[in-house]
Amino acid sequence: MTYKALSGLDSLWATPIRRVRYVDAQSINPVLAALFQQERLSAGAGDASVFSSSDDLLIRYDDPVLKQLFQFISQTVFELAAELNGDLWQQSPSLRMNMNVVGAWFQIQNGGAFHDVHSHGNCSWSGVYYVQADDDEVRREHPVYGALNGVTRFYGPQTEQIAGAYMDSGNLYLQRNSWDSLPEPGVLCVFPSHLKHMALPYQGQKDRIILSFNAQVHGDQGDGVLAFSMG
Repeated sequence: MTYKALSGLDSLWATPIRRVRYVDAQSINPVLAALFQQERLSAGAGDASVFSSSDDLLIRYDDPVLKQLFQFISQTVFELAAELNGDLWQQSPSLRMNMNVVGAWFQIQNGGAFHDVHSHGNCSWSGVYYVQADDDEVRREHPVYGALNGVTRFYGPQTEQIAGAYMDSGNLYLQRNSWDSLPEPGVLCVFPSHLKHMALPYQGQKDRIILSFNAQVHGDQGDGVLAFSMG
């Protein structure tokens, strides 16, 4: 050995994504699906292959089932943020951190409709809650889309940097640049808002219905924690 290691291998800037299942999903999902389908009908878009609501869902609906779900969502997002930022929060002048949902909307999709690659702004965390889709075995049987039918695909932050770059066996670990979240009803997938993602084309016996949201976390004395300097 011609060198002495100063530390272990540093694996920097990991991308945290958390998928959790809501235990009361079977009781609330049919209620949410009916509520969202009724809005689509009221908007005159009952035959549209894709319909997206405005992002003021929590303002427009004083619905106990929706509130119940967002209690679960808020707890999940806050726990994830605390797990990742807890040491830094200890250095903050704030005595309390507050998590706020700053936008929530639903989308109904079928007939091969998809949502192209995008990211979310003005927030630190985003998420998708799967309300309805075909059972997994049925969904995967699509003759064209197969197992990719209606999945949410996330693209690694290295995607743009390695596009068209030289590839050999030394950087194979960078070449797996996407990850798919299955549209399983009752599952919540939380991810950093900057992460690019898309909803792949979906066609099924049931509409694919999802609820999405954006969230911010702020300290009661502001967000300034670290003093950055050139060095």
